[in-house]
Amino acid sequence: MTADGYFVHQDGRCETRQVGARTRIWAFAHVLPGARIGSDCNICDGVFVENDVVLGDRVTVKSGVQLWDGVRLGDDVFVGPNATFANDKFPRSRAYQAVPETVVEKGASLGANCTILPGLRIGRHAMIGAGSVVTGDVPPFAIVMGNPARITGYVDSVGRAMPPPRQIEPSPGETADVIPGVALHRLRNADDMRGMLSVAEVGPDIPFEVKRFFAVYDVPSKEVRGERAHRTCEQFFICVRGSVSLVVDDGRQRAEVTLDNTGLGIHVRPMIWTVLYRHTTDAMVLTFASQHYDPSDYIRDYDEFLRLKT
Repeated sequence: MTADGYFVHQDGRCETRQVGARTRIWAFAHVLPGARIGSDCNICDGVFVENDVVLGDRVTVKSGVQLWDGVRLGDDVFVGPNATFANDKFPRSRAYQAVPETVVEKGASLGANCTILPGLRIGRHAMIGAGSVVTGDVPPFAIVMGNPARITGYVDSVGRAMPPPRQIEPSPGETADVIPGVALHRLRNADDMRGMLSVAEVGPDIPFEVKRFFAVYDVPSKEVRGERAHRTCEQFFICVRGSVSLVVDDGRQRAEVTLDNTGLGIHVRPMIWTVLYRHTTDAMVLTFASQHYDPSDYIRDYDEFLRLKT
């Protein structure tokens, strides 16, 4: 144990003094002088940490990982064995370029043998599957897998696996709360030999005056829509063909609902973060809005959304 309250194994080499209390640096790890490491971190055997690297508190870096210049790991990040960070978009021997920052936000986990390309941002509590190759930014709470990595699911507000999508079945004309500010509506259907009819009326079913509607369709299954909140606009979603998953988040609670028939609509009040994903190839989603299009009403950054909710 050093005089500053952190531990370096006798076979480890730590050249920086910017190390927080109770951090442990194990055998054959090498930390260069410019690195900054927070408290309660665990730097396992055989880890290399370059100069321009910043680690928050309670970070775990497993064996066989190299943290190159530009890597920023937030509090409570987990980096699995042999995870790889790249920091040069066009590498050539002895051809040096400006190093972009690669940011892994608070609570995210990177699985064993995954590869993170340079200059990306991995959102808070995101989960990167083992062996995945991440070629683009990962939204907060997303689970990504594959090469290239694609979103396959989401975790809840504290980073645990999201429970199965809510299967709420209100009676026709009735509603059921999903989380505060989000309600599922059972619409009225008519079924006879001529086919099916589903009806929603402004007032009884859609609880605001509709100023605009838009349809989303032909979305490749790997793509995600939404990822936003509105400051004042209300929305009402109906999936009129196929199915889609909707994640809703009020800053404290998260839930997922499957929209898979025209008899279900979901009312989302302002200041609710929404994500649409898992579109089937034939999915078509109608969205009714209480306001005309106003780009200033959109919140597209999750951290900004959280700040506005406090």
